[in-house]
Amino acid sequence: MLGASRMTPERQLDPEALGDHIDRLYRAAWSLCGSREEAEDLVQETFERVLRKPRILRSEDDLGYLLRVLRNTFFSQRRTAARRPQTTALPDDLDLVEDPTATRPESRMEAAELYGAIAALPDDFRDALVAIDVVGLSYREAARVLRVREATITTRLHRARQRVARRLAAEEAEV
Repeated sequence: MLGASRMTPERQLDPEALGDHIDRLYRAAWSLCGSREEAEDLVQETFERVLRKPRILRSEDDLGYLLRVLRNTFFSQRRTAARRPQTTALPDDLDLVEDPTATRPESRMEAAELYGAIAALPDDFRDALVAIDVVGLSYREAARVLRVREATITTRLHRARQRVARRLAAEEAEV
């Protein structure tokens, strides 16, 4: 008989009574988080988890149950955050180091000007320049692909390079 008197009947957690415990849950959350804003979020997340589905309690201690849910929610959030990459703000006095491999806006503009000058070449000159300087073919391979003699490739490439250099110099003089 003694064991039967200690057992309390199971009951459902009353969602309307959650507001009665908000102050104590908030103080507990603040002590866990160390931040008021994080504590507010933690209490909200705790209430969201509790209200997601009906909860059956085996004791009369609503606050004890809510504190366990709050604590478990806090540790779950910390474990999840630990698995995610962390970002930190750069200090204001940081000296930035230039990455030589990064593309700079100036180099993009220069490349656009260069490709524009190549596109403006006559077809024969452009084909020779693209085959040798852009694609990286040898003179022999370029001659075979373009179906001309190797000496013709040499001449066209020389003239194409001269025209591109003149055009780029003229564009630079305009600026």
